[in-house]
Amino acid sequence: MKVLVLGSGVVGVTSAWYLARQGHEVVVLDRQPDAAEETSFANAGQLSFGMSSPWAAPGIPVKAMKWMFQTHAPLKVRPGTNPAQWKFMLSMLANCNEKSYSINKSRMVRVSEYSRQCINALQDELGLPFEGRKKGLLQVFRTEKQVADAAKDIKVLQEFGVNHTMLNVEESIAREPALARVKDKLVGGLHFPDDQTGDCNLFTKALVKKCQEKGVVFKFNTEIKALVRDGDEIRGVQTDHGLETADQVLVCMGSYSPFLLTPLGISLPIYPIKGYSLTIDVKNDEDAPQSTVMDETYKVAITRFENRIRAAGTAELADFNKDLPKARLNTISESVSSLFPEGGKMESAEFWTGFRPMTPDGTPIIGGTRYKNLWLNTGHGTLGWTMGAGSASLIADLISGNQTDIDSDGLAFSRYG
Repeated sequence: MKVLVLGSGVVGVTSAWYLARQGHEVVVLDRQPDAAEETSFANAGQLSFGMSSPWAAPGIPVKAMKWMFQTHAPLKVRPGTNPAQWKFMLSMLANCNEKSYSINKSRMVRVSEYSRQCINALQDELGLPFEGRKKGLLQVFRTEKQVADAAKDIKVLQEFGVNHTMLNVEESIAREPALARVKDKLVGGLHFPDDQTGDCNLFTKALVKKCQEKGVVFKFNTEIKALVRDGDEIRGVQTDHGLETADQVLVCMGSYSPFLLTPLGISLPIYPIKGYSLTIDVKNDEDAPQSTVMDETYKVAITRFENRIRAAGTAELADFNKDLPKARLNTISESVSSLFPEGGKMESAEFWTGFRPMTPDGTPIIGGTRYKNLWLNTGHGTLGWTMGAGSASLIADLISGNQTDIDSDGLAFSRYG
């Protein structure tokens, strides 16, 4: 079959890879001049399989109220007149209960753990250069309350067999020696030994070359304008270069997916949660992180590449605003400086923002639609890099009509009724 993949971020490119491996003719369309130029460009760099959790959690509404008055809050809201923003917030609030949190986290962990298996196998096969490390992830706690709150997540981790260990301060320092400088700020940590790190942009661009070797055609600088419907099928995709036809169409357009599907009567509950990152050069190796350290207080992930440190965080509801406020840079900088004061060269910082395609329940949308040849692999939020390989392998099997390696129940758009 011929499959059109719409979008060339990490989710789109990995989907193209698995579809091509199954023998399909694959064409990828994207408006950008190259792959991974938007949300996959400068994300946190963490493959946080064990840390996969929905943002909609019990207690978040109260925390959100407090964050409104904090300078370095992990969540910011710029209230606007866009109905989609208010609808998203109300839907997210509806998921902030124990039952929904447990269901949503279990779905996310299911996909993430499968993705860990997929990307390990993919790397064994291809050996892609993306400055990857397999040294785990350390979530650091600065208060005893944070330790107590982690107990809810640990129950789900145990249920799904996710490898993890609660650590005291000294044990945390043994995993990340540079934290010895700031041990008085810490009360403990949660370590995920199977989590990994790597530059998503480098990975995606390297995988594009492997896809091309398998015959995948990438058509960059191609604006996707509309899906052309013919009854209960999609006949093709209208672009600024003409009509592209195919047997199957897969939408992997992240935050922009709803614009394409709304005219077809499919209202995707995806909202562009704005995130920020800064990338700095390593100053002293012994004072820098060795893998990813997740600062629970600031909700900032600090990740080590080879000679760079990537720090990412802050969730902002501001529609598609691309401004780079100094206040957001200060929040991320504060987290890095407080944990690794001598680790990086702040004067070299490159500041970036991107839109994370978030669903109210945190779970990506993977599966079919009411149109028999239209498929979705989108809505991964902050976890497109983490879940990319797993969700791509799953959707490739679903499109091909193959038996899937994991249960796809609760992942498709149909879960929204």
